[in-house]
Amino acid sequence: VQLQASGGGLVQAGGSLRLSCAASGRTSSSYDMGWLRQAPGKEREFVAAIRWRGDSTYYADSVKGRFTISRDNAKNTVLLQMNSLKLEDTAVYYCAADTLGSLARGIGVRYWGQGTLVTVSS
Repeated sequence: VQLQASGGGLVQAGGSLRLSCAASGRTSSSYDMGWLRQAPGKEREFVAAIRWRGDSTYYADSVKGRFTISRDNAKNTVLLQMNSLKLEDTAVYYCAADTLGSLARGIGVRYWGQGTLVTVSS
């Protein structure tokens, strides 16, 4: 599975961005997918995940109510809509694919995108 993340950029606090992850590979739609992020000087952390069927979503408490993850298996795409962005959302965001458990822990994840930088300014 190959993952290509895009959509990062510079946004003011309170603004919105949408990240996109394009997946390729014959079995890409069979994996749970998610986003993790790593802020400068911090450990990588879980942000959101969606089951391979798209019927269940999971969020870190810090983004719940502000971020929405969705997927379109026909297009092999996963989106992360980020609203009401805060300064502390500044990080490199990584698209990833594996089991939900691996994504939530950020351990043992087999497939990673290259990361896209989100910078939230005051």
